[in-house]
Amino acid sequence: MATPQTNVHQLIGHLFRHEAGKMAAVLTRLLGTQHIDVVEDIVQDTLLKAMEVWRFRGVPEKPSAWLYKVAHNKAIDWVRHEQSQSKILAAHFDRLNETSTTVFAADEISDSVLRMMFACCHPSITPESQIALTLKTLGGLSPLEIANAFLTSEDTIAKRIYRAKEKIKQEGIRLEAPGMFELPQRLDSVLHVLYLLFNEGHHSTHHDAIIREDLCEEAMRLTYLLVQHGPTNLPKVNALLALMCLQASRFGARVGEFGEIVLLEDQDRARWNRPLIQKGLEFLETASTGDSINAYHVEASIASVHALAQRFEDTRWDQLVALYCLLHELKPGPVVSFNSAIALGYAQSPDAGIRELEKIQGLDENYLYLAAFGKFYLMRGDQPRAKDFFEKALSKEPSPQEAELIKLNIHKCG
Repeated sequence: MATPQTNVHQLIGHLFRHEAGKMAAVLTRLLGTQHIDVVEDIVQDTLLKAMEVWRFRGVPEKPSAWLYKVAHNKAIDWVRHEQSQSKILAAHFDRLNETSTTVFAADEISDSVLRMMFACCHPSITPESQIALTLKTLGGLSPLEIANAFLTSEDTIAKRIYRAKEKIKQEGIRLEAPGMFELPQRLDSVLHVLYLLFNEGHHSTHHDAIIREDLCEEAMRLTYLLVQHGPTNLPKVNALLALMCLQASRFGARVGEFGEIVLLEDQDRARWNRPLIQKGLEFLETASTGDSINAYHVEASIASVHALAQRFEDTRWDQLVALYCLLHELKPGPVVSFNSAIALGYAQSPDAGIRELEKIQGLDENYLYLAAFGKFYLMRGDQPRAKDFFEKALSKEPSPQEAELIKLNIHKCG
């Protein structure tokens, strides 16, 4: 049974994922990107303050407004403290006083999040550091979660974030929306951030969550804002939004009654969100009006093949193999090769899938890769080999829900 203290911790975690990025965006616009470390400290201190106060006094009627008010006051306190050392900060003090002392306006928050994204994706910062900084500051992802998305180490991500912050400070990069000629070179990085943010929600690396719908919803909301803005309403943006809609349409069927993972082949397709599938197909049709194609187009097309199959047995695996071949040309890498091998195994035979999996390098320690071998060997009827791979996958410390799924497959091996 959940205790009041447990509920407070859960609410703080929920608000952190929903509000931290928005608070950081607004405060960074007010204080300047050169003070991004201060902003992060203020946001963190605000959430810690909430945990401390709410535990004893109870959760306020409007928790989000409470957070913004406290963050606002902490920002004013910081400026007051620093004013004695720098007259330049007087301007920040004036701007903070002009801002609402209770809560920032909703339209200001939405605008600031996008502005902050474009600011973090400044061309002076390397693309890898741009994305890592944005995912941490606005997405609320930890360095470990970002490292999982990049298939690299947590230390590497921490260094990228540090270098990005130093670059902002040294070059005095301002939080400004890019002009007409700057927008295209930043848009691709912003789209990549939104793609990774959605992916972290779609395939959560949190051990206590299969899907983090809050991250997916925020990624979709921001992508939709780009579609609604003339200069960024481009085919590739519509393609990304199509992909998100089609993937999100299956959320209701991906988790079982007891919180267990339900694989695509076992999902109740009546629980798929058909209106969201329709919206995804409409965005994909709009995306096809351009004269170029990118990875988002192909990935959305792959998602549409799954969405249009009435049953798992009706899936056009031959189409998926062709699409993954095209995706590999546009976006080569082990993850695409892995998904391509899965499609080939279903399109042709388990043996064909195993042969393709054996060609992939760099995924030997990945539990999904090992479990895929187990699945194909099980389909082939080779239970001993399948069990061996499933047990290796289990040793790679998957999430509790994924571990249960692997154990179920081990049980099938006898």
